Amino acid sequence: MEEKIWYTTDFIREAVKEDIASGKCTEIRTRFPPEPNGWLHIGHAKAIAVDFTVAAQFNGTCNLRFDDTNPEKEDMSYVEAIKRDVKWLGYDWEDREYFASDYYEYLYDIAIKLIKKGKAYVDDLNDQEMREYRGTAVPDKNNITHTPPGKNSPWRDRSIEENLDLFARMRAGEFADGSKTLRAKIDMTHPNLVMRDPVMYRIRREPHYRTGNEWCIYPMYDFQHPLSDAKEGITHSLCSLEYEIHRPLYDWFITEAEVYPSRQIEFARLNITHTVLSKRWLLQLVRDGHVSGWDDPRMPTIAGLRRRGYTPESIRDFLGRISVSKTDSMVDIQLLEHCLREDLNKRALRAMAVLNPVKLVIENFDESEPVALEAVNNPEDESAGTRTIYFGRELYIERDDFMEV
Repeated sequence: MEEKIWYTTDFIREAVKEDIASGKCTEIRTRFPPEPNGWLHIGHAKAIAVDFTVAAQFNGTCNLRFDDTNPEKEDMSYVEAIKRDVKWLGYDWEDREYFASDYYEYLYDIAIKLIKKGKAYVDDLNDQEMREYRGTAVPDKNNITHTPPGKNSPWRDRSIEENLDLFARMRAGEFADGSKTLRAKIDMTHPNLVMRDPVMYRIRREPHYRTGNEWCIYPMYDFQHPLSDAKEGITHSLCSLEYEIHRPLYDWFITEAEVYPSRQIEFARLNITHTVLSKRWLLQLVRDGHVSGWDDPRMPTIAGLRRRGYTPESIRDFLGRISVSKTDSMVDIQLLEHCLREDLNKRALRAMAVLNPVKLVIENFDESEPVALEAVNNPEDESAGTRTIYFGRELYIERDDFMEV
């Protein structure tokens, strides 16, 4: 599918050009990696368009991968809804459909590798204790935020042999949920809190919608994501701006795991006036019965917009008009509505209807039979042809219009 309006330039495309020119990569591979815990909304459409059009512009490929490592919230129905919406928008991943849950054994092996390198350890701190040891950003007297050094866990210096044994027993289900975690061994004094020994695995006895009860330990997103990208040979991992602070950790896992060096690039997410684009809040609307479902026409989901009458062409046009930048901004919803009007104006057949009719008789109309009049179906499209409208003594007009007369 060609989208000329996207084939311009921005900082992402310039970065890709530089990587090609330097010989860092010869074939561009991107991916759209949703978590199957809800339906896609218009904000996701921007990420979809960026991922697929960047790949297309450089004659590359874009994968569809489901980052499904959170069994409490994920479901196959969400997978099917996501696939349906991406297809409807006009993008095709062909046979490149992947699931992070298919990589569980691969991820486990990498975790073992990091333990053997002395880069990961099993920790017994609970969530609250971990937060206290990690520390938090605090403002000083001038209201400038700084991050005091954290403290090492008492179990940080366990031997490699003990960590290997404990991690194997975690997988075997010997320990209670939340009693142990596997953490990366980085730097508890790092100014970026994300780098202070982040959790790689947690114990969670929760059936997974694809793997069932095969696993009772699940990888965390920050560990799984870069390694899944690497496994698929993703050259450019394009994601929203909130992951910029996570990029050092993304690079750390790739370097220490000694895998394919995918490059993460962040861009600003889509914000639209008068529109809630939080999956958590949209899910609450559905669960609390405020809407009839994810595809309620009042919802900003792709399915909701489809039911409201939006076309995929109008949404792609809208996405092509807004900028891809590093700065958060707010787009007026009127631009989205304008794109729909422009698209419908080109394709929609004209018709007339009287919703609240009043019968009107023209007594001095001499014709015994109605007069056939020809009207164009679409003044923007001659191929749409014409239709016949009959004019006679008996007419129907809107009641409100009649009252004005």
